[in-house]
Amino acid sequence: MKRIILIALFLMCIVGSASAYQLYLSCPDTVQVGLPLKCSVDSNFPAGTTFDVAFYQSGYTATPISRMSVTVQENHATMYQLFDTKGLPGGQYKVEVQFIGTEEEKLSSDSMTWQLPTLLDRSADITITSPMSQTIDEALRIEGSITKLGNEGVSIKVRGPDGDVFGPQYIGTKNDVKTGAGVFTQKVTVTQPGDYDVYFNDTDGYIGIKTFTVLAQGTTTPTSAPTTAVITTRPAMTVPTTLPTTTKAPLSFLPVVTALAVVGFLTVVRVKKR
Repeated sequence: MKRIILIALFLMCIVGSASAYQLYLSCPDTVQVGLPLKCSVDSNFPAGTTFDVAFYQSGYTATPISRMSVTVQENHATMYQLFDTKGLPGGQYKVEVQFIGTEEEKLSSDSMTWQLPTLLDRSADITITSPMSQTIDEALRIEGSITKLGNEGVSIKVRGPDGDVFGPQYIGTKNDVKTGAGVFTQKVTVTQPGDYDVYFNDTDGYIGIKTFTVLAQGTTTPTSAPTTAVITTRPAMTVPTTLPTTTKAPLSFLPVVTALAVVGFLTVVRVKKR
């Protein structure tokens, strides 16, 4: 009886192993912030099987960042997924395969469905001193420094709306005797407006990315604030077109007669005295 039970268990194990499918998710342990996180998926699930590959920021709670759908092909070739890490903070992240149906129940015990990559952030070592927003006639000035780089030089690559416009190429840096930083300056000619990503690398690898905005034309900034004229309105004054003339009243007739009588009287008196 025991022998029959053992044979039955053995057959069940064989059947279970035959019906299980393998899936292996693989991601790099570390990647620099700004570079794509490239993960691969290998599986022997039947062609047409679809599942999601989700990218999370790991912590006390998982914060979803992006999700991509993957479908197994007939040739069962390795499938690759790229996750953008531009602008993400450094730290630990999680990539996980999530099934839509009941396929997860068919997985073999040795399948690997999740990974914990770490994003390394060195972008804080880059200090930009030229304007991050420039006009087309002065662009593109890339000036700044990198912490503790000295005069070792730095490799930069500039990518614009239509692709790469410069590099990757090493440019010289000058040692800042006070801080030990490597000071750099580079002018890259661009012909159209848009956002331009500048990638920085040194001998230790990728450092970070800085994005410049190039404007189509300069904006005119007034030198002084515009003033508003205040106009006060006074009540209109009516001015007569013709000034009034003063009319002298004629002398009264009685005073004239009296005066003539006095003059006649004085004349008579003078004649008698003679």
